[in-house]
Amino acid sequence: MENLDKWVDIAQGFVVDYGLKIVGAIVIWIIGSWIIKKVNKGIAKVMTKKNYDESLQKFLLNLIGWILKILLFLAILSQLGVETTSFAAILAAAGLAIGMALQGSLGNFAGGVLIMIFKPIKIGDLIEAQGELGVVKEIEIFTTKIVSPTNKEIIIPNGALSNGNITNYSTEGKLRVDLTIGVSYDADIKKTKDVLMKVLTDNPQVLKDPAPSVNVSELADSSVNFAVRPFATVADYWDVYFGTIEKCKLALDAAGIEIPYPHSVEIHKDA
Repeated sequence: MENLDKWVDIAQGFVVDYGLKIVGAIVIWIIGSWIIKKVNKGIAKVMTKKNYDESLQKFLLNLIGWILKILLFLAILSQLGVETTSFAAILAAAGLAIGMALQGSLGNFAGGVLIMIFKPIKIGDLIEAQGELGVVKEIEIFTTKIVSPTNKEIIIPNGALSNGNITNYSTEGKLRVDLTIGVSYDADIKKTKDVLMKVLTDNPQVLKDPAPSVNVSELADSSVNFAVRPFATVADYWDVYFGTIEKCKLALDAAGIEIPYPHSVEIHKDA
């Protein structure tokens, strides 16, 4: 009985000493979580009204959310009587060790921050970077996802992306389609240029400004080559590219202009 009374006294002392602290910590956690949600919603509304980039919104909301959660965690520890200054020192030391082990990830994080600040790309842009071509699908904290013309998702680390060359085909809003069409040396140059130019001007997807052009680019071994240069929007680029090739072939055939192709010659020796 004496042992039981002893344990009861210890339990009562524990409840008196820590019960209110635990209840207070739970209250802080509930209220703090509610405040964090409200703050995130409020910040999201403000950024939406100010037309912040979608990628930047996600990035900032994640970053702010984690900072607020860490502060809430420290507040709960303080309520429970844990010395937060010592804990902060331990956390800093652990952070340094983790940082040394994850230098690449930190570089990618820094690259993501630079992309968000300087905005060389945004969601929906057609870009070429790190040897890959595709449309930007999502810019995350550590990586950027693009979708290739063959509908493959490509993930590029932000560190490499921010430190390398980026070709953004969408920035200017107009792309030049570079095509080479070869015709026979017997073809009339002026007539050929007129036929090819009509193909471009008759296509509603070819932009009027900048104006398309057709010029002799090369006197090749078996053909006179024409540089056919229509301009198109980013969305219409591939339609104009493939459509122009097909329509040029049909127009040249209809005009009786020959497109040369390799010939083989057989030589027979008399016995």
